[in-house]
Amino acid sequence: MDDVPDGTRTTIHLVLLVAFGIKAAVFPLSTWLPDSYPTAAAPVTAVFAGLLTKVGVYAIIRTETLLFPGGELRTVLLVGALLTMVVGVLGAVAQSDIKRMLSFTLVSHICYMIFGVGLASVAGLAGSVFYVAHHIVIQTALFLATGLIERRGGSTNINRLGGLAAASPVLAVVFFPPAMNLGGIPPLSGFIGKLGLLQAGAQQGGPLVWTVVGAGVVTSLLTLYAIAKVWGKAFWRPVEQAPQQEPSPADHATSGALLIDQRTGTLPRTMVAATIGLVAVSLSLTVVAGPLYGYAERAATDLLARTPYVTAALPGPA
Repeated sequence: MDDVPDGTRTTIHLVLLVAFGIKAAVFPLSTWLPDSYPTAAAPVTAVFAGLLTKVGVYAIIRTETLLFPGGELRTVLLVGALLTMVVGVLGAVAQSDIKRMLSFTLVSHICYMIFGVGLASVAGLAGSVFYVAHHIVIQTALFLATGLIERRGGSTNINRLGGLAAASPVLAVVFFPPAMNLGGIPPLSGFIGKLGLLQAGAQQGGPLVWTVVGAGVVTSLLTLYAIAKVWGKAFWRPVEQAPQQEPSPADHATSGALLIDQRTGTLPRTMVAATIGLVAVSLSLTVVAGPLYGYAERAATDLLARTPYVTAALPGPA
């Protein structure tokens, strides 16, 4: 791209950034996600939430480091990260449906990865790479746990749920750790990833970067508030205190299998096993956070150097 005229280069850069920004659900290109993810079955939504938006983030990382080095549009990325944080987390706080709440937190937490890319530094990219790995596992586990909540309680609306901790301790166990991890409670991997990104921003400085750093702290606190609201109402509140409401149209649309599970109180064993496995992996990320973050730093160094990737992808004489 070095031989392309500046105007053409910038246009191509913007087109690719918009295309991959839609895939990654960066605001204002994220409006499709909160309305689409809650409609799919829980296992499908879990895969989508864990992987698909990260494909967009990966593409942005590759294009920004390989095709357009130097951070030409880093201001655009930083502003996009800031707006994505604010809009996503405010949308999450306003939700009473767990699926929609998680969809909005997914949007808001994409901003941490984009923030690291916008910093265009080794520390920033390392934080992004680490956070991508963390978020894939955490978000997938939470959507699977939400599917189990729907199976057990018959709804994902926290206003119609209560007493899940007493009724299904296993469900409480598989929901609580990834929920706290998403909120960034130390010493979990979510805290480590956010701390690394915020430190990278503090090292670089500047009014816009400091604004994003402050928004990142507020976003983490509001995420914890949204998660705590779900825990307090759906799990901790006695079922007798849950308001008795008429089923919503969404509840009427649930499948026969869901209604059977609601009556019998059983949970799909394979889905429970998969969720427990992901929770275990999410906790292991905290245990191996040091080596994993070191790997992320080496990957970030290679990304900015460009030569290792070009040599590996296009072997032969220069």
